[in-house]
Amino acid sequence: MSAEAANPGTPIRRRGRPRIDLRRLGRVALLGSVPRDRLPDAIGHVAEAHRAHHPDADLSILHRAYLLAESSHRGQMRKSGEPYITHPLAVTLILAELGAETTTLTASLLHDTVEDTEVTLDQVREQFGKEVCYLVDGVTKLEKVDYGAAAEPETFRKMLVATGDDVRVMSIKLADRLHNMRTLGVMRPEKQARIARVTRDVLIPLAERLGVQVLKTELEDLVFAILHPEEYERTRALIAAAGPDPLAPIAENVAAVLREAGIPAEVLIRPRHHFSVHRVRTKRGELRGTDFGRLLVLVGEDADCYAVLGELHTCFTPVISEFKDFVAAPKFNLYQSLHTAVVGPEGAVAEVLVRTHRMHKVAEAGVIALGNPYAADGGFGPQAAEPADGERADPTRPGWLSRLLQWQQSAPDPDTFWTTLRADLAQDREITVFRTDGGTLGLPAGASCVDAAYAQYGDRAHNCVGARVNGRLATLGTMLSDGDTVQPLLAEDAGSGPSRAWLDHARTPAARIAIAGWLEAHPEPPQGPHGGRPSGPRPEPQPQGTPATAGAVVDRPDATVRLAGCCTPVPPDDVTGFVVRGGTVTVHRRECPGAARMRSTGRTSVGVRWGEAAACRVTLVAESFGRPRLLADLTEAIATAGAAVVSATVEPPSEQRVRHTYTLELPDAAGLPALMRAMRDVAGVYDVSRARHPAGAV
Repeated sequence: MSAEAANPGTPIRRRGRPRIDLRRLGRVALLGSVPRDRLPDAIGHVAEAHRAHHPDADLSILHRAYLLAESSHRGQMRKSGEPYITHPLAVTLILAELGAETTTLTASLLHDTVEDTEVTLDQVREQFGKEVCYLVDGVTKLEKVDYGAAAEPETFRKMLVATGDDVRVMSIKLADRLHNMRTLGVMRPEKQARIARVTRDVLIPLAERLGVQVLKTELEDLVFAILHPEEYERTRALIAAAGPDPLAPIAENVAAVLREAGIPAEVLIRPRHHFSVHRVRTKRGELRGTDFGRLLVLVGEDADCYAVLGELHTCFTPVISEFKDFVAAPKFNLYQSLHTAVVGPEGAVAEVLVRTHRMHKVAEAGVIALGNPYAADGGFGPQAAEPADGERADPTRPGWLSRLLQWQQSAPDPDTFWTTLRADLAQDREITVFRTDGGTLGLPAGASCVDAAYAQYGDRAHNCVGARVNGRLATLGTMLSDGDTVQPLLAEDAGSGPSRAWLDHARTPAARIAIAGWLEAHPEPPQGPHGGRPSGPRPEPQPQGTPATAGAVVDRPDATVRLAGCCTPVPPDDVTGFVVRGGTVTVHRRECPGAARMRSTGRTSVGVRWGEAAACRVTLVAESFGRPRLLADLTEAIATAGAAVVSATVEPPSEQRVRHTYTLELPDAAGLPALMRAMRDVAGVYDVSRARHPAGAV
């Protein structure tokens, strides 16, 4: 156990490995051949870094790959004046220091040979196998001669599709971009800015999603310096001017507490990188002394993480709002740690990360730390063995990548793909929601029921009329939270479709592209009163030949009897009557609010019983989600049940919900329950009830 304090202004260096002089490597690369029994000096650093992570690695394939790369790039120079071979060497060294396995390093040495030299993919396949060939092909750019302005977006599409089968493709691309960004100073300012913007919008989010924090943080600083030079210099000056690190005494106290508790742990101070300091300053306004770094506690076992947390919260005052458990619930990019904050001596607040050494390796190198995820079955590239569900078994292929690969198929236009890709990658948090069949859906934070429907059903979600969230009815625009259970409700009517309002609720590219495609293919006239497409003529009032009394007999001979419109009683409802103006007896259901008002005003009730007549009039209210053809479908269900529409009212939609009120004539009151069931069975209708207020006529 040790406590290390580092000056926040000091750049982070990997232990025992200084920055390599690439110009010297370039000179070494040009010195000619070396004996077959030893590696060229130019890749000695690569071999050393590789053996540090993989002691038993076979370096002969790296030797052969280097010789091919050096001979094919010989005579080529970078804009910085260095021999071109220094670039693949630097990319390979970056990956080697992160722990990449031999196949990835071999491909990284060769990653520009097919693109920039006469070497062909067939040669790479013949000399190094299909797996290396697949990785090299995945990172090879498409020619501007063939694709024009679409070359860059289509190149990224090609890389992402290849990454879907092997994430090591993107690992090589990220290391390639990092070295290019390090040497970007020789480019024109406008080209620097263009490359930095693409790095910011696409590659940094990809590094975050793949968990490669080491590459992400350095890329962020490089982009920050190019796109916001004044802010970068201001932040650099703040870091350089920071005095004695207030985290040092807290780190010593934490180390002492853990030592006394008998928990083997390593306590380190991790300085924040420049962009992280800028982000904190933007969020808080004024920086505290402890904002320039965080404490990192490394332990051996998962259980030790919680033991450390217990000691920290017992011996220091915890800031409860800062606690997050990413050990029990890892982030979507494989990241695991306990996050907390404690108040140290003199009130200084220190953020603390607690993780195991294994978690730390994955937190730093992400998917690169996992090595070859296909080694167990020997699969590679598109030829890999696939499980029964047709998707390659890949422990490093997260849900966001699967969704990206799915929606990009629906975006053939390069501009649409490029714009949608940047928007998709800008969503930096994920939630997990549960389906009612026990499955799960991974969605970006802020996703709605619309997104869940398209994630679960694809184009069938065009027929979605609503959803249940945690067992309760919800509109399609309802925003989902992590852990919700969602059940999209689909209409059986294949003619249903989304409305333009759905685009306001859709966050995922898959949903937005599908909705926009459907709307483009189905141009519609102005919407009908139910919020969807006009679905047919409004129902006309029917002849009122059925007696309005429905056989109600009152205890006042010769009195005129009228059924109350507020509750429309029908046999065998429990009813009562009240004498109103003109001697007419109005019949109410006993639980009707109108009957209660009559009694409260002192009106005398009149006994009522049902006679032999079976016909009746009733007012029903149908609560539903708005969709095309809803009014027509409800009218059809009513007609099929043998009822006649006397009047109908459709209220304007509110939050995609629509209320229909029908006054109906039934030939037999006994058919009312069946009629209500038939109306409830109409897709989109979630409740049908007897009215408790007067129904307005159409």
